[in-house]
Amino acid sequence: MDGRETEVQRMTDVADAELAREQRYVSGLYARLDVLRAELVAELERVRRGGATGTHQARTERDAMAQLFEERVRRLRDVDERLVFGRLQAEDGSKRYIGRIGLRDDDQQPLLLDWRAPQSSAFYQATAATPLGVRIRRHLTTRGRDVTALEDEVFDTEDVPEDATLTGESALMAALTAQRTGRMHDIVNTIQAEQDRIIRSQARGVLVVQGGPGTGKTAVALHRAAYLLYADKERLARNGVLVVGPSRSFLEYIEQVLPSLGETGVVLRTLGQLYPGVDAGAVDPSAVAAVKGRTVMASVIRRAVHARQVAPDRPTDVDVNGVVLRVDPALIHRAIRRAQGTHKPHNVARVTFVKEALGELTALLADRVAARGSTVDDEDRRMLREDLRTAQDVKVLLNTAWLPLTPEKLLGDLYTRPEYLARSAPELSRADRALLARPRRAPFTVGDVPLLDEAAELLGETDTTGDARAQAREAQRARDIENAEAAITNMGVEGLVSAESLADGFAEEGARLSTAERAAVDRTWTYGHIVVDEAQELTPMQWRLLRRRGPLRSFTVVGDLAQSAALPPAADWAQALSALTDDFRLERLSVNYRTPQAIAELAETRALRDGLPITHSRSVREGDAPEVLRVPADRVVAATLDAVAADRRRDDRGSVAVISPGPLVRELHDALRSGLGEPVGYGAQGLGAPVSVLDPWTAKGLEFDSVVVVDPDGVARDAGAGSLYVALTRPTRRLVVVEPTREPSGSR
Repeated sequence: MDGRETEVQRMTDVADAELAREQRYVSGLYARLDVLRAELVAELERVRRGGATGTHQARTERDAMAQLFEERVRRLRDVDERLVFGRLQAEDGSKRYIGRIGLRDDDQQPLLLDWRAPQSSAFYQATAATPLGVRIRRHLTTRGRDVTALEDEVFDTEDVPEDATLTGESALMAALTAQRTGRMHDIVNTIQAEQDRIIRSQARGVLVVQGGPGTGKTAVALHRAAYLLYADKERLARNGVLVVGPSRSFLEYIEQVLPSLGETGVVLRTLGQLYPGVDAGAVDPSAVAAVKGRTVMASVIRRAVHARQVAPDRPTDVDVNGVVLRVDPALIHRAIRRAQGTHKPHNVARVTFVKEALGELTALLADRVAARGSTVDDEDRRMLREDLRTAQDVKVLLNTAWLPLTPEKLLGDLYTRPEYLARSAPELSRADRALLARPRRAPFTVGDVPLLDEAAELLGETDTTGDARAQAREAQRARDIENAEAAITNMGVEGLVSAESLADGFAEEGARLSTAERAAVDRTWTYGHIVVDEAQELTPMQWRLLRRRGPLRSFTVVGDLAQSAALPPAADWAQALSALTDDFRLERLSVNYRTPQAIAELAETRALRDGLPITHSRSVREGDAPEVLRVPADRVVAATLDAVAADRRRDDRGSVAVISPGPLVRELHDALRSGLGEPVGYGAQGLGAPVSVLDPWTAKGLEFDSVVVVDPDGVARDAGAGSLYVALTRPTRRLVVVEPTREPSGSR
C-alpha cells in the first residue's frame, strides 16, 4: 500500500514540476508580449505627437506608421487570452510552442510559432502512423495567464518520457464536453488533420465544405479565414475577408473567435446587412421568399429600370421664357437610344440623355429665334441651352422620359403598383405577383436586399453632377497612393501595410476607417475572399449579390444540404451554386464532434424518413440517450416546463434551448419564465440566458448543452423537414423530444 502511495506521490510531483516549468515558459511569453505592447504604444504616441505639419509625403509617412502601430497594438491586445496552447517535441529533442501569434526574442529567435505558420502544421496533422518528425504533442490548458493542465500524446512509444501522460484525444474531448456559454469556443487547439487540410488548402476558386451537424464546418470556415489572412496577407490586406452568416444571433455567437485568433480584418455580415443603409432582420414568409429568390427577379428588375426610359406617345408643348416649342416624340426617342447605347447604369446614362435632348432642343429653339430675324452665335446658343435647362416644362418633359431613381424607390414602385409589376414581370403568375404586394412604408426584408443590390447595379449613383469633383478626388487618390508606396518603401514595411489601404485611410484631419467601416458604406466594395456559412439556405439572387462582392471567385462555402429550409432543398451543390459558379472543389467532413451518437442516430433516422440527403458521419461520443415524451396536446406546455426544470436540477451550469414551431415560441417563453424562477431568453435577443426559447431558424448554426424539441411534426410543417433536422442536432449532451398526441389529458 505504501509503495502505491509513493508511486502516486512521485507521479504527482513530476506532474506538478512539469506544470511549474511550463508556467515559467508561458509567463515569459506574456512578459515578452507586454514588452512588445508597451513599445508599440510608446511608438504610436510618439508618431501621433508628430502632428500634421511638413510635406504631404511626410504626413503620408506619419499616417502609414501610425496605421501600422495601431494594427499591431490591436492584434497584441486581442490575443492575450489563451496566447499559447500547444508544444511540439521533435525526435531530436527540440521543442516548438504553438500559439495565436508568433513571438521572437530580442535576438529574433522564435519563442512562439503562429498556429498558421507552415512549421505549426504538424500540431494538427501528426498521427501515430505518420508522426511527421514529432515525438510528443502537448496540449496546454490555460485560464487567463495561468497554466492549469497539461496533456501529452506520445507518438514514439519506444522512448516515453517519465513526465508524459498518455491521454490520446483527451484535449479534444475536453473541448467537446465543455459546457456551451452562448459563444462559440475557440477550438484552434482541437483542430484535427481532416479539418486542418481543408483550412490550409489554396484560396483560389470556390471551395465547398459539406458536413453533417457537429462536424465543425463553422470552425473550419473561421479558421480558414484567419489562415488565409496570414498566408495571403498582401492580397487580402487591401480588401479583407467577408464572413456571411445566417442571422444576427449566429454572428454574435462567433464574433469573438476571429479576434481571438489575432485577426481583425474580417467583416461579419448577415445576408440582410449586405446593402449599405439597410439592416434587414425580418424574414419573408417562405412562399414570398421563394419568389424573391428566383433568378428571374434579375430580369424583372432590369425590365423595371428599362420601363423608366420612355418617350411620350404624342408631341409635347414646352414654354421657354414665353417661346412655345412643340417637341416631337422622335427627338426624345433619339436621345434615349443614344444614352442606352452607352451601356452605362440608368442614372449615369441619364447624363447623356439630358445632354443629347438639350442639344436637339437648343437647335430647335435657335431656329425659332433665327426665324424671327435674330442672329444666333455660339454665346447665344449657350444662353439658350441654359434657358432650356432651367425651364420648368423642359424639366418635366425630361424627367418624365428618364427620371433619376433610387433602388428603394424602384422596388417600392414594383411592390405597390400592380400594373408596373405586371409589365416588368411577365414570367410571374398573378398569384406570385400578389405575394410581392406590400405597403410602401413596410420595412425591407432579408429577401429584398439582393433585389435592392441588383437595382443599384443597374441604376448607378443618383448624383452624377459632380464629375469634375470626382475626377479631382481620383487624381488626389492616385497621388496619395504614389506617396504611400514611397513611404512604405522608405520605412521598409512592405507587405505589412498596403499603399491602397493607406491612401484610403489618409485624411488631413479625420480618423482612418477600418476595412469593415469602409465596406459598410460602399456598395461596390469587393472582398479578397468570402466565407459563407449555412450556404444551403442561399437563394440564386443572394448568390448573385455575393458574386458581385467577390468577383475573383475566391469563396469558402460551408453547409449541409440536409439542413436546408428550402422546399424542396437543392439536390446537390452544383444546383445550389448554379448562380455563383459551375466550377468548385468539394470537401467532406466525416467526424461529428458535437452530437452524441444516440442523438445523431435519432436525428438521422427522422431525416431519412423525411427524404433528406444527409451526410453520414461518425460521432466520437456516446452521450445520454434521447428522451421522447408523448403527451396529450393540452399538456405540451406543462411537459416542456417539467423537462426544462428537470434538466436544470440535474445541471444548472449549462445552456438549455427550447426549440418549437414559430407560433408556439411566445407561449412557451411566457410559461417557462413564470414557472422556472430564473431568466428565460426569447428568440435571438435571449441567447445569453441559461434557458432560451426560439424557432428552428434562429437555432441554425448554434449549439447548446441541452435541447428540448417541442412538437417535431409541427416544426417540420412550419419550417420544413430540414429545420427539424437542425433542431434535433443542436444538443451537445442531452435531448428531450416532446410529442403531442391526439389523446386528451385525463382520458386514462
